[in-house]
Amino acid sequence: MPNVAAASVRFDGTVETVGDLDQVFALASVTKLLSTWAVLIAVEEGSIALEAPLGQPGCTLRHLLSHAGGYPFSGYTPISPPGKRRMYSNGGIEIAARAVSDATSMPFATYLAEAVFRPLGMTSSALSTSAAYGVSGTVRDLIAFVGEIATPTLLDPTTVADATTVQYPDLDGRVPGVGAFRPCPWGLGFEIHGSKRPHWMGTKNSPETFGHFGAAGTLLWIDPVAAVGLIALTDRRFNEWPAQALQLWPALSDAVLSDAASPSGTL
Repeated sequence: MPNVAAASVRFDGTVETVGDLDQVFALASVTKLLSTWAVLIAVEEGSIALEAPLGQPGCTLRHLLSHAGGYPFSGYTPISPPGKRRMYSNGGIEIAARAVSDATSMPFATYLAEAVFRPLGMTSSALSTSAAYGVSGTVRDLIAFVGEIATPTLLDPTTVADATTVQYPDLDGRVPGVGAFRPCPWGLGFEIHGSKRPHWMGTKNSPETFGHFGAAGTLLWIDPVAAVGLIALTDRRFNEWPAQALQLWPALSDAVLSDAASPSGTL
């Protein structure tokens, strides 16, 4: 790796790190977790509703956030009816973000900064392009975000529970770069581990684990059963080392979970 930084974050506040916590990395699709948090804040504020029609006929904001809207990986032309298949879609997330922007009369990048980054003290994070993959940030900032997920201050815990619960649980689909799964569980923005094997998360991660990885060589997951989260940021793109990543990421995840189970362990 040219550069790498990582953190293990336990729900009791224990944080262990390696690398430069203040180096700014492109987060790629880990962005979706941050954008989803902002969208859900807009939902709680009453600016938009999860069941609001959005996109093609029959599609809602809930469909789009859970990759069930029928949109392709890129673009805004649907290729399937909503609710039929888990179709990972950057375009669907972008449609959701644009709807929030329209509802709040504010650019989504500004809304994300005001609703999420500023109150959490994520001073190095910024959205420059797509709400699906365009945030750059640091491990230090993401430690704050993991803390927010573990103990929400910007969202009601019931909203967080909904976001991290499988939506449309019977849908089959594909995790790009990883494989096809039947079913392919997803929450609102958050991928859910479920029974996916093999996977980019660890073999010791509980089925309830949720998070995301990014094409920039980044990952973030939270295991609510183990009460620990993992952040790992690199600047070597996933498509340059996919086979290695799908060996090393699970091994790292398993090591972190073993460490979390040991009071005297260290990262």
